[in-house]
Amino acid sequence: MIPVSVLTGFLGSGKTTLLSALLRHSEMERTAVIVNEFGEIGIDHDLIETSDESFIQLSNGCLCCNVRSDLVRTLLDLFARRREGSVPPFERVVVETSGLADPAPILHALLTDRAVRAHYSIAGIIATVDALTGSDVLTRYRESVRQIALADCAVVTKTDLPQARPDAVVQAIRSIQPDCPTLYAVRGSISPSELFAFPRTSLSEHHVQRYRHHERSTSVLDHRHSSGIGSVAIVREAPVHAATLALFISALAENCGPDVIRMKGIVSVAEMPDSPAVIHGVQHVYHAPRWLSHWPSSDRRTRIVCIGYGLSARWIRGTLDVLEDEVAEETARRSTGAVAARREPRSRPS
Repeated sequence: MIPVSVLTGFLGSGKTTLLSALLRHSEMERTAVIVNEFGEIGIDHDLIETSDESFIQLSNGCLCCNVRSDLVRTLLDLFARRREGSVPPFERVVVETSGLADPAPILHALLTDRAVRAHYSIAGIIATVDALTGSDVLTRYRESVRQIALADCAVVTKTDLPQARPDAVVQAIRSIQPDCPTLYAVRGSISPSELFAFPRTSLSEHHVQRYRHHERSTSVLDHRHSSGIGSVAIVREAPVHAATLALFISALAENCGPDVIRMKGIVSVAEMPDSPAVIHGVQHVYHAPRWLSHWPSSDRRTRIVCIGYGLSARWIRGTLDVLEDEVAEETARRSTGAVAARREPRSRPS
């Protein structure tokens, strides 16, 4: 039986960073990864660096909304490809859910579909919670409570940042599930053997009861997203200047604030065409761009996704366009001035 681990966690909690770090371990060489994203475009498949792993990206939308078709079909197709030899003989599957996913329907599908059960077994649910905003997130968003309520293990991330509050996060986790094992990961660094040491073979009654305790008005298999959460996608063929990127991130932080729950992107920068910038942000916290040594795929377009409440696609896209026009104009003006200065004849010394 091939073990299936479900990696869940709210938007911006560090799932992709954790998964990317895990896949660098030799213990994860025979791992198939299934990723689902919430948003109009997919980015995570370019942000996760893989080697021999079989990588599958599901169709758009929340994984648990389409779980009876997409996940079951994908797992069965993946096993068939493994059997015929068209993919490496993977020995583990990791399903990374979207940040708004409820793990309960995923478990239900994996446990009730006979064809899936013939080849796969549940290895457990891992939920990430970040040490910066995790305690607030567990108070504000019911999706995050669902994720912790069914988790076999919680991983507290971003503990190395100055504003981190790991003790408050652990306290919030224990208020939902008192006996939930808790691990810590800095920049995703954690041992696979340590992380996958919390197996489960069935959806036990005490998990269901704990879930219902925190969601009295919702059935354990019901799933609804928090109202008002949507996404804005930017896809741009032309590169932007580095100054534009910095100004755009500042504009988002100053004008959108907590309305932007999550921002992520891979950006083509004019000054470094062969080294894209990876950007991340969670509410008010925006990290400095991380530069890749090369493009991870043939797609060299800028792709940015903002997820949050009541976001204006017109304002967000328009802001990037206006800033780039201004920076490009200023860059051209300075370049013209510099050329003119070089061409101006020097006066003879008296």
